[in-house]
Amino acid sequence: MENSSSEKAVPGWMKLPSWLLSQTAAHSHRLLTEAFSSVGARGYHYRLLATLEEFGPASQAELGRRSGIHLSDMVATLNELAEESFVERTPDPSDRRRNVISLTAAGKRRLRVLEERLAECQDELLAPLSQADRRKLTGLLTRLQAHHDQRAGESEGSWR
Repeated sequence: MENSSSEKAVPGWMKLPSWLLSQTAAHSHRLLTEAFSSVGARGYHYRLLATLEEFGPASQAELGRRSGIHLSDMVATLNELAEESFVERTPDPSDRRRNVISLTAAGKRRLRVLEERLAECQDELLAPLSQADRRKLTGLLTRLQAHHDQRAGESEGSWR
C-alpha cells in the first residue's frame, strides 16, 4: 500500500529509542571529532583541560577518575598537551614519585577555543530543538545515564 502522506515509511525498528540514541550518538561523535580535529585537538584534550579548570591541579590518577579517561590513554594525552604547553607537570610535594598536572595560561586559552567548537557542535546537533526541548532532552539523558551508572556501580567505562 502506498503512503499518501509526505512522510516516507519507516520500519518499526528505526523508531526504537535504543536505535535512535545510537544513531544520534554516532552523529554527535562525528561532529565533535571533525570540530576538534579542525583545530588539531581531540575529545580527550577537551576533557582533560576542562577537568583541570573545574577541579584544579591533580595527579594523573585523579585526572583519570575525574575525566573518565583510562590510564592507558591518559599518558599519551598528557604528553600531547604538555608538548603544546597546555598543561604542566610538576613533582608532587607530598610524593615526589608522582606528578601534579596543572592547566597553564595557554591551556586556558586552548580550552576557550575548544569550548567554542563544542558550542557550535551542540547547536548543529540540536538545531531542530527549542531551548526548552534541549533542556528537557538533557535532563532525560542525564537521568538515563545516572540510572545506568548506578546499576553498573560506576564501571570503568563511565564518563563520570
